[in-house]
Amino acid sequence: MTTTTGARVRGGVGESVQRPDGVPKVTGNFAYVSDLTAEGMLWGATLRSPYARARLVLIDTEPALTMPGVHAVLTQEDVPGRKTFGQISADQPVLLDGEARFWGEPVAVVAADDPETARLAVAAIGVEWEELEPLVDMEEALDRDEVFRYAPVRRGDQTATGSVVAEGFYEVGMQDQAPLGTEAGLAIPDGEGGLDLWVTSQWTHEDHDQIWRSLNVASDQVRQHPSGIGGAFGAREDISLHLHVCLLALRTGRPVKMVYNREESFPGHVHRHPARLWYRHEADPDGTLVRVEAKMILDGGAYTDTTPAVVGNAVYFAVGPYNVDSVAVDGYGVRTNNPPTGAMRGFGVVQACFAHESQMDRLAAQLGMDPLELRRRNAMTTGDPMPTTGQIIETSLPTVEVIDRLVALPLPPRLDSDDPRNLPGGTGLTTTPEYVTRGVGYAVSIKNIAFSEAFDDFAEARVVLTPSGVEVYTAAVEVGQGMVTVLQQIARTAVGVEQVAVIPADTSTIGSAGSTSASRQTQMTGGAVLEAAQAVRKAALARGGGDDLSSEGVWRAGQLVMTLDDLCSAGPISEHTRFRHPLTVEPDEHGQGDLHADFAIAAHRAVVDVDTELGLVRVVQVDTAQDVGFVLNPQSVRGQIEGGIMQGVGLAVMEELIVDRGVILNASFTDYLLPTFLDAPDVEMVLIEEPSPWGPFGAKGLGEPPTISSTPAVAAAIRNATGLELNRVPIRPQDITGT
Repeated sequence: MTTTTGARVRGGVGESVQRPDGVPKVTGNFAYVSDLTAEGMLWGATLRSPYARARLVLIDTEPALTMPGVHAVLTQEDVPGRKTFGQISADQPVLLDGEARFWGEPVAVVAADDPETARLAVAAIGVEWEELEPLVDMEEALDRDEVFRYAPVRRGDQTATGSVVAEGFYEVGMQDQAPLGTEAGLAIPDGEGGLDLWVTSQWTHEDHDQIWRSLNVASDQVRQHPSGIGGAFGAREDISLHLHVCLLALRTGRPVKMVYNREESFPGHVHRHPARLWYRHEADPDGTLVRVEAKMILDGGAYTDTTPAVVGNAVYFAVGPYNVDSVAVDGYGVRTNNPPTGAMRGFGVVQACFAHESQMDRLAAQLGMDPLELRRRNAMTTGDPMPTTGQIIETSLPTVEVIDRLVALPLPPRLDSDDPRNLPGGTGLTTTPEYVTRGVGYAVSIKNIAFSEAFDDFAEARVVLTPSGVEVYTAAVEVGQGMVTVLQQIARTAVGVEQVAVIPADTSTIGSAGSTSASRQTQMTGGAVLEAAQAVRKAALARGGGDDLSSEGVWRAGQLVMTLDDLCSAGPISEHTRFRHPLTVEPDEHGQGDLHADFAIAAHRAVVDVDTELGLVRVVQVDTAQDVGFVLNPQSVRGQIEGGIMQGVGLAVMEELIVDRGVILNASFTDYLLPTFLDAPDVEMVLIEEPSPWGPFGAKGLGEPPTISSTPAVAAAIRNATGLELNRVPIRPQDITGT
């Protein structure tokens, strides 16, 4: 557990501190990227493929170029440097290279005086296509060996068998992150061949590394700034319009701004991988797991993006938090012409958890055993090996406690009101209480924290003590999760000074903080800030000759001996750190090794009311117990957990991109259904505080677990209410009614 000395300070760790961005966001004064402007600014727009797969026969940009107010029309030929990009593999063309491989793929970009002229110029570009047959079935893609990554796991005696067998097929639909803010960017050329970029991003340094290579400039000629983002959840971890807005700015020599509308935002970012999964669990009659086999296919879309890492996560957590000595798992990420997929909250574990928790319920039924008792009997704890990778769990893993604390929470009362808001179907007035059946379901999950498989995962931070207080510099991106607030709290507590400002630093002034993903920023950037802040405090006490430090200055034996002004008269006290988590390794040929740095456990109980005749579902309550290490900010923790549960509920009962021959049919918030406040279940939660050995003050990342096991818990509750197998999410009305 990482601790610090220093006096308790108001607004430090353990308190529910008001977010510095809270009031500006509520009042509409927060500067999102889409709000930014610059003098002389042009507007960009994108021509996109209307087909999931097609050959570009002809493109004529002249009609657009000759329009008044149009300043540039660019195609792939105008990319001066590397003509492809990609986070893991640079296999995606900056602009169409002759063949469209997914619906909405960018073909050309335009810069014009205003958005309407830009849109008209896009429409004026002459294009001829030869439509080709798209590859849209993930199993057909596997048969054709269109595979981004094959990840096998073999552990234990492969001949082991159990006398009780549960086998099933499962499917997860394509979920969108559905951030309220669409993709946006503003690029301002510096007049010397370089530029500054403000853009919706979760990882400024990774984007920057791809951008300068395609622009054919030196890396220091591009400066990317952490910027205001209206939500992310993985949608901002891959490049969207970044390169396009930069190319237009350098071509025109003027600032260029691009903002996607909602329809183009859907193909403009990656989505959760749809998946098909086959599982077989074998157990002894007493419920002891003997063997687990699985085959997992994840649809990666046309380009690599983060599919290899997502497949790895799905495979390595395919069994869940349960001990079993014999495991055989095969995971595949396949290439299709479906919409692009990549990072989304839970990162492959969501798909795995839906399957393995459905299997645990199926196995419990085969055994005639209570499903929670089956989970307890096989639950992992500290000192156990991971059932897939064999890694010994050296951090806290309170699986049984999480289950038991969840079960102890009271169940909600039965429906006793005719208020339609409390009924399936809501104010549509379709259901009356006599047609409602209640169901209760449980699910448990395990998730890694931070990057894995030997990735050089680090975060840099700089902490500076000045006469006016503490300044924290970081490239870590605040995407709405409250990271800035937590970094302030860590710095306050570690330095002992109340006045703390977190200052976003661009790629030219500080090293990477890594991605705001993988539930990592609290532990990674928080760890960097803690180390730097502790060093600043130590240096300040040494300079001032004291034994304590506060907002007033240096103290010795209870007496103020030097003010902050006097302390910093010789210059600010600064410390820069690069924080790394414990080393991980690459998997061997059987998927074995110490692949992960930390783990978190969560469990969910869902209570649902179902109108079985109409197939309508109301999620009444979702309760949770979660392993969080140490609560740095109680209010922020609750917000993260409630928000994550809502995304899990969405995947369980309504959220799905409907795709036909690679084309998204519901690319709008009118047709892509999202849970609203009226759909929000009540939530009760228990937080288990068993410290992480390397998180700041023992904290663990907590952003992803709420989404992972909430989905299978809701599915289990609907099964309990209906008696149906329901092996696919989202569960649609026709899945319940059979019509």
